Amino acid sequence: MAERRGEQTFSVDLARRLHRALTADGTELFSLLQDPSGEVLQTLLKNPRLGEEHLSALLKRRDLSEDLLKEISRLAVVASSHRLKVALSRNPGTSGVVLQGLLGQLYLFELLEICYLPGVTPDQKVAAERIILQRLPTVPLGNKLTLARRGTATLVDALLKEGDIRLMDACLQNHRLREVSILQFFNGPAAAPETISCIARHPRWQQRPNVRLALLKNPRTPAVWFTVHLPRLTSADLRGLLASKRLAPGQKRLVEEEFSKRSQGRRS
Repeated sequence: MAERRGEQTFSVDLARRLHRALTADGTELFSLLQDPSGEVLQTLLKNPRLGEEHLSALLKRRDLSEDLLKEISRLAVVASSHRLKVALSRNPGTSGVVLQGLLGQLYLFELLEICYLPGVTPDQKVAAERIILQRLPTVPLGNKLTLARRGTATLVDALLKEGDIRLMDACLQNHRLREVSILQFFNGPAAAPETISCIARHPRWQQRPNVRLALLKNPRTPAVWFTVHLPRLTSADLRGLLASKRLAPGQKRLVEEEFSKRSQGRRS
């Protein structure tokens, strides 16, 4: 009997809250935004007094269901509010389908922020990165510099491959840049004497063995870097360089001279 009375009380209370959600004025709506019931929140969306400020506050909740967020995305007020589109895209419960429709409407650095949001899914991050990559050809240099400093590994890799000397230092300083991106860069068309030298003199990268070898195997690497790095190589690495078919004649001569010095040193 007590249990039945409890259920009745709960039903009456829920009905009261649902009625309030449908009829509350603008001020009272704010107090209803924290209601734990999904039913109440769904009903709130039908209240004609629900506005941008209410939805902005509601979207800060991290426990909203995917279905509720989908309903919110369909509201006319969201279609006309950039602020709400951003808030919706930042909510971890927003489905991939809804997010895909929002990303193309966000600004460059709003997309970048999504990549670093706590709880962002890999698919959401990849989708945001993809939009940024699509826009890169038209992004101004100043914004590219910021992206180079703050971008994800994928974004900084793409910027490095552009081979723009003005972006090199910013890319190389980004702690998310991976060594594999540097190695791929040396094998790509953007590797020119100037850009190669940027990497060669950078304190973070110049001491890495794999980077050093890739540097010396590039036919466009200036001779000065052979002078700097050849004495540090093992004999096995020197023999590997001698066997490389990519070296320019002048580079090969420098390797042969270093090998010859070592051979003479061993004989004496």
